[in-house]
Amino acid sequence: MKKPAGAFGAVSIFPEWWYNWENGLADGESARGRKSGKKVEAVAIWNPWHGCHKISPGCQNCYVYRRDAQFDKDSSVVNRTSFFDLPLRHDRKGFYKLQPEQGTVYVCMTSDFFLQEADEWRPEAWAMMRERKDLSFVIITKRIHRFLQCIPKDWNEGYENVAIQCTCENQEMADYRLPLLLQAPIRHRSVIHEPMLGPIEIGRWLSTGKIERVVCGGESGPGARLCDYDWILHTREQCMQYNVSFYFKQTGALFRKDEKIYRIERKHQMEQARKACIDYAPGKEYISFETLFERLNQSAFRSRFSLKKADLNYLEEKGMETVRRHAEDFVRMRLAPAQIPNDGRQTPMKGHPVFLAQHATGTCCRGCLCKWHGIPKGKALTEKQQRYVTDVIMEWIRRQHISGRKGHTN
Repeated sequence: MKKPAGAFGAVSIFPEWWYNWENGLADGESARGRKSGKKVEAVAIWNPWHGCHKISPGCQNCYVYRRDAQFDKDSSVVNRTSFFDLPLRHDRKGFYKLQPEQGTVYVCMTSDFFLQEADEWRPEAWAMMRERKDLSFVIITKRIHRFLQCIPKDWNEGYENVAIQCTCENQEMADYRLPLLLQAPIRHRSVIHEPMLGPIEIGRWLSTGKIERVVCGGESGPGARLCDYDWILHTREQCMQYNVSFYFKQTGALFRKDEKIYRIERKHQMEQARKACIDYAPGKEYISFETLFERLNQSAFRSRFSLKKADLNYLEEKGMETVRRHAEDFVRMRLAPAQIPNDGRQTPMKGHPVFLAQHATGTCCRGCLCKWHGIPKGKALTEKQQRYVTDVIMEWIRRQHISGRKGHTN
């Protein structure tokens, strides 16, 4: 029986399930509002069995093993849990305990759904997912090689309410697992690079159009291995090239950016990933100017640029309309082409207010456009994209002009 809609927030297919586990959320409990009232994505967890075996490098510092060790529990022993039938349980009023408003249901977060030890329990688990068509289930697995021998007879091309997310922590695992993921009859496929242990080339699989989203994240906990921001950005660039959604989930505990290594506390890892503002959704409108300029101000390089007195005098002499035409010309000639031989060097560091604005706003080359504005390289800029870039440049100049005049007045 479906329960009337409650006061839950929007549901995301990629919620903060790690946050839930690390902070002790029980099966079926929503993450919303935990941890000092902080709002997080709505999500439910269903662990029909518990325990797993390490099979690849990503398993080395498994959080399940780490958590179980605190209670002297052997994580390699696989057992059916008391929450096995959670999707079909009812509350005292006769409503299902798991409701769509509670969010996407993540399955087997303390195990792997395709473990061999679970073969006798899995048919019943599939049956519950089939019965609860009102819920969306997500299965994250490193055992995509067992998928075909584990699906139910009526699976056909997949259940509409079940998504399969395949973990590929390095190039070796991507080369092995992603062909299997693409060959399998699945309606909703995603890729997870977590913990991301190196740069990973996945363009040839993204180009098929069969992968809906890619998630990247570093490793948490004691002994966490390094995650490099350049690896994250490279995966993002591949996703943008093939119009695949991208989500940067967390930095991990040991994070390298611009050749500097940061040790980041668990409570800040997702927050820092969000602040990067590099998530990508095909067709999504550009981020607001306020968000963009807040990010730019956090960059030591971008924030060092400003208009000097001579530049401000130039603005007064020529006027904003003329300067905008100059900006439009620079964007059309130096940024808009799909292929630019001297990309990265086409914008001088001085000589015109527009040049300074381009460096300050990350619109100086196609690489920076990709990093800061989500505009992929290798494709000519559309008229709409050119207008957006020009608007960004002129907004920075406008702000500099106002602050410059105030400075001279004072």
